[in-house]
Amino acid sequence: MFTIMAPVGVAKLRARLFLLFLCLTLRAGMLQFAAATIQGYIGDRDMICPSVCRCDEDFIYCNDRGLSSIPSLPPSASVLYLQNNHINNPGLPTSLEHHLAVRVVYLYDNELDEFPLHLPPTVRELHLQDNNIRTIPRSALARMPLLEKLHLDDNSISTVSIEDQAFADNPRLRLLFLSRNHLSSIPSGLPASLEELRLDDNRISTIPTHAFRGLTSLRCLVLDGNLLANQRIADDTFSRLSNLTELSLVRNSLQTPPVNLPSAHLLRLSLQDNALTHMPRGSLDGMRRLQRLDLSGNNLTTLPRGLFKDLESLGQLLVRGNPWHCGCNLRWLYDWLNARGNSITVRGLTCHGPDRVRDMALTDLTSEMEECEVVRTAGTRDRVGGGGIDSSTTQTPPQGSLFTLRSKRPGLGLPDSGLDYTLSSSGVGKSLALNVKPLSHNSVRVTWSVAQPSSSFRLSWLRLGTGNAMGSITETLVRGDRREYLLTSLQPRSSYIICMVPLPASSESKGAISGDADSDEALVCAKAETSDISPLEEEENEDSQQMTALPLAGIIGGASAIVSLALIFGVFCWYGHRTGHLCPRDHYTRSSSRKSKTYDDYIESGTKKDNTILEIRGPGFQMTPMAACQPMQPKPLREDYIIHTIFPSNGTGLYKGANHVSNAGHGTNRGYREGGIPDIDYCYT
Repeated sequence: MFTIMAPVGVAKLRARLFLLFLCLTLRAGMLQFAAATIQGYIGDRDMICPSVCRCDEDFIYCNDRGLSSIPSLPPSASVLYLQNNHINNPGLPTSLEHHLAVRVVYLYDNELDEFPLHLPPTVRELHLQDNNIRTIPRSALARMPLLEKLHLDDNSISTVSIEDQAFADNPRLRLLFLSRNHLSSIPSGLPASLEELRLDDNRISTIPTHAFRGLTSLRCLVLDGNLLANQRIADDTFSRLSNLTELSLVRNSLQTPPVNLPSAHLLRLSLQDNALTHMPRGSLDGMRRLQRLDLSGNNLTTLPRGLFKDLESLGQLLVRGNPWHCGCNLRWLYDWLNARGNSITVRGLTCHGPDRVRDMALTDLTSEMEECEVVRTAGTRDRVGGGGIDSSTTQTPPQGSLFTLRSKRPGLGLPDSGLDYTLSSSGVGKSLALNVKPLSHNSVRVTWSVAQPSSSFRLSWLRLGTGNAMGSITETLVRGDRREYLLTSLQPRSSYIICMVPLPASSESKGAISGDADSDEALVCAKAETSDISPLEEEENEDSQQMTALPLAGIIGGASAIVSLALIFGVFCWYGHRTGHLCPRDHYTRSSSRKSKTYDDYIESGTKKDNTILEIRGPGFQMTPMAACQPMQPKPLREDYIIHTIFPSNGTGLYKGANHVSNAGHGTNRGYREGGIPDIDYCYT
């Protein structure tokens, strides 16, 4: 019996132990589940997006919400859009610097007066434009050592408000925008890592030599809309920027491009809307990678030969808004553009003169350009965009027409400027003897004799430059019956080569040189040197200028006198109108009227019929004589009156409606006295 009951008890005990173990296991699982649930809830609570914002993973959009402070942000936020709000400096919480996942912050178009503090040290891109920030302290920038891009456009930053070495603790800064501020010079202490610098629309007028020292990594420099002129830019200012690829100097006061521009890597050069009148021949040398050149909105009339000789990669040429003079001076540019074909896009190369080609594109002047005689120096090939005779870059037109000489072959060969020719004041050829004689500092007399008659002569003169390069050639045709010619308007203290060749009768109808080679052989040249201006000639020039200025001075003086008289007359009329002497409304005389009848005192004082005498918009006045009951004397020497202040009983002015409420302090006697006006004033007439 006992042997049978023992196994049954053991089985029950085992079952109970199993149930107990199962309960403990379930309880432990429930506790773990509850703990996990609570932990997940807390974690989800940390990741809750601010109610006024919109969140997309780690992008927090709180822009355009009218916020005055930054709300609590989730710790995983990396890009903060906080622009277009009313956030000020007190609205930046100190806890913001603990969000170490933030990389980009947009705070533009807010109400910040100072550079923001307590920004996360992990910020790499910061947008603070369109605020009212006045200073850039070094301590604020030092909190962001990883900063790469800083936008500070449209603030109130001046040069003196940038702390010295403000960017010293930002070795990774690559982009700095300071457009539309109050800068008067280039900020100092810029980091060497800078690659793009924008300083447009400031007040920068001077760029010293050391302005860009150490910025060897700079690739883009924008200086538009400043006060820059050639005289206030150091010669080697831009030469230090060896890696520069884009330079923009739009809307300044430059007359020529700055010297020593970086040419090795430059891709885009913008010089539009300046005062350019001249492009020196070597100003674009070495720019073999230049892709875009903008010369729009200047005063250029022509470009010198050889200006584009190194522009092998030029794809865009923008030159609109210039008064181009499309004569033979631009024949080289016409050939250069035709040789480039479709590889270059030209905008705005429209002729302003002469009148026969006005409003025509240079590339369309095929027939006109064929009429030009391309002048080549002896022994030098004429290559497109290459060297040659330098054409003038001023607006002064050459003597004679630009299209009168029609020749289908190369023109006259002048002496090679690379050799030392010993030309004298006379020259003798096979059929012509030439003699030149300077008459003054700006004129030379040319005489010649010929062995046989000629239909006409071609006269050319060339001003020698300071170096091997020659100046511009001027040519004209002289009738065959003439034997002398006077050259005027020459430069003082200058050397000129004067050449002449007789033209055969067969070329007279065409107005050009024939195709034979005898005309080159008949070319005769001589050399002349103009003298310096003498003191007597200077005095004569001054006297002539003074005589020329006399009529203008007389006109100005006469106009000034007329204006002065008109002003005096106007003042006199105004004073008379104010005093009543010129007023047509009161022509009767008091003496004659008093003889006929006795006027009422108020009528005499003008308070009933003539309201213009005492027309006062407010509490009024009336004039009564001191002896009101006594008859008036015929011609009194002096009359004494008392001006009484009239205060209406209802507190309103004389000329205001009953429902109109007057200003405080002027509707009662008390208020009027407090305004500094007494009740009784004595006046003598």
